[in-house]
Amino acid sequence: MRRRGFTLVELLVVIAIIGGLVGLLLPAVQAARESARRGQCGNSLRQIGIAMHAFLDGRRHFPSGYLADTAAVDRDPATFDAPPGTGWGLAIAPFLEEAAATAAYDPVAGVAGVANRPIVSRRLATFLCPSSTGLRDPFAVLDGSGAVHGSGAVLGRSDYVANAGHEDPWDGPPRVDWRGTSNGPLYRNSRLRAAEVTDGLSKTVFVGEHSQALSQKAWAGIVPGGFSHPAEAFRSTTAAEHAAALVLSHSGPAAGEAGIIHVPNDPAGHCDQMYSQHPAGANVVLGDGATRFIVAAIDRTTWAALASASGGEVATVD
Repeated sequence: MRRRGFTLVELLVVIAIIGGLVGLLLPAVQAARESARRGQCGNSLRQIGIAMHAFLDGRRHFPSGYLADTAAVDRDPATFDAPPGTGWGLAIAPFLEEAAATAAYDPVAGVAGVANRPIVSRRLATFLCPSSTGLRDPFAVLDGSGAVHGSGAVLGRSDYVANAGHEDPWDGPPRVDWRGTSNGPLYRNSRLRAAEVTDGLSKTVFVGEHSQALSQKAWAGIVPGGFSHPAEAFRSTTAAEHAAALVLSHSGPAAGEAGIIHVPNDPAGHCDQMYSQHPAGANVVLGDGATRFIVAAIDRTTWAALASASGGEVATVD
């Protein structure tokens, strides 16, 4: 008796059909996964926004971008950065259910203090975007040449940075005081009250994404004399930035970059701009605690308007 079976041609046809169905389904599955990751990222930023307001309720001002004694004799001559370097992320950590992890932090020794290393090098899930393909392990702070900084400080990573406004005062001549230069809500030694955000809390970006796939960022703060270095894939488009870029970003147009505005996910990919690995844009949290997804195709002047706290521009995130 002859046994009937599939011919080779039939098997190939079935395999081709299955391959075609998989090819049709895979993009949909990937899109669903990315949508879930984007939602998780937005939820993290929502928690950050709530923590910002919890800090505001207790102190009557928003946290500083980071703290520095700019009159200290051992300040960094290039930027006037100095200890403690405590950043906005560490300031709000107690309101993100991390009070136990940060309770032992010594604000006098600062971020670079040896006793604080177990704290500032921690990996905190709230500060990591699931879409980011960047490294997750703590990183050794580097100096401008790429060598390990003399402090030996090691910092936990973050995929989120605070908005300092249009300017990047960490470049150019050093300044003791950034007031009058930084027009964003969070910068070095800022103590912005809600009433000072005259553009409206709902129309001012406070914190947004910056993937570790582009450059090093930290949740705890900065180390004077340290630098934020770009990943190898971006070294052709951007150079390392001073320590402030470990926790802050700017939008432009800055005085030294007339007319240049860095929208999220700008292909130039600078170390001190917002950048995510979501396909179409980046998540941000506004001053009122609301989260929004900013498309990469946003009008540049609108983005610059959202980056200032009291510029008087007419803009809406919608």
